[in-house]
Amino acid sequence: MNGGVNGGDDPIRLAAVDGEAVPRRGLKAVLESNVINHERLPMLEVVCERMVRLFATSMRNLTSDAIEVNLEAITSVRFGDYMDRLPLPAMFGVFQVKPWESYGIVIVDAGLIYGIVDALLGGRGGMRSLPPEGRTFTTIESSLVSRVVQMALDDFARAFEEIAPVAMGLERMEMSPRFAAIAEPSNAAAVASYSVSMDGRGGTFSVLLPYATLEPVREKLLQRFMGEKAGRDRIWAEHMASELYNTQVTLDVVLGEKIMPLREVRGLEVGQTIALTIGPDDALQVHCGGVPLGRAHIGQRSSNIAIRMATDIAKGYPK
Repeated sequence: MNGGVNGGDDPIRLAAVDGEAVPRRGLKAVLESNVINHERLPMLEVVCERMVRLFATSMRNLTSDAIEVNLEAITSVRFGDYMDRLPLPAMFGVFQVKPWESYGIVIVDAGLIYGIVDALLGGRGGMRSLPPEGRTFTTIESSLVSRVVQMALDDFARAFEEIAPVAMGLERMEMSPRFAAIAEPSNAAAVASYSVSMDGRGGTFSVLLPYATLEPVREKLLQRFMGEKAGRDRIWAEHMASELYNTQVTLDVVLGEKIMPLREVRGLEVGQTIALTIGPDDALQVHCGGVPLGRAHIGQRSSNIAIRMATDIAKGYPK
C-alpha cells in the first residue's frame, strides 16, 4: 500500500489494495464524479420539443420523403466524458450563437450521414450496410451534411424565439472530437438527442450546449411552461396594466425654492413674505412622489388654480 500523511494521524490512500479500487475522496471525488448535478431547465425541454416539429417539416420539404423525428432524451453530461464516448465515424458541426458569443456542437452519427447523402442524391431508400470502418467522409458528403446541419440550427433558433432572439451559424465541420473542443473537459453541458427515420434509413444527431452558453437566458429557461407564451400570463399582464393606468396619484407643483439659514427659518412669523426668483410666466416643476416629471405653467380656470404642461412627462426629469 502506498500512502502519505497530510499532517494528521490518518493516512491518505493513493493506490489500490489487493486489486480493489480505493474510494475517491474529497475534491478529487467531486471533480471526477460521473453524476452531474444541475438544475432542471423546463423551458429548454420545451424548445427541444418544438425543434422536433420544425425540423421534421424542413426535412420533408428538403427530401420529399416520409420523415419521422423523435426527441430521445435531454441529459446533463461532462463535456470531456461525453465526447470520449461518442462512436466514430461521425461529423461534428461547431456553431456559434452570435448574440451570446458562445458555441455549441451538432453531432451527426454515421447512419444519419449516409441516410442524408442517399436521400439528397436520389437514393431509393431502405436499409443498406454502412461503409467499412475507418473510411473518411468525402467533400461532397461533408457539404451535404453541413447543409442539413445549418437547416437544423435555423429550426433550433426558431424554437428559441419565445425565449430570446438568437442566430445560430455553422462555423465548420470536423471529423474528430479533438478538433471540436469548445469547452473544458470538466464543464457541464446539456445534450438533446434526436432520432431521424427516412423511409427505412436514418440515424441520430445530438445538439450539445454547454451551460455557459445558456447562461444569458438561464432565468428564462427556469420558468415553468404555460401555453405557447413561455410561461408569460398575458391576461394577468393586461389586467395589471389597466389597473396601473387607473391608479390615482398626487402631483406637486413647486412654486419655487430658496435656501435659507436655519436661524431665519426658525424666525419666520405668520404673514411674513418670502421672495422667490420664479416669475409669473416661468414654467414650474411638477413632481410626483418627489420624482420630477416635467414643467408646467400655472393659471386659473373656472375659479380654480390649474396648470398646463409645457413639456412631455418623462421619468427622472432633471431638477
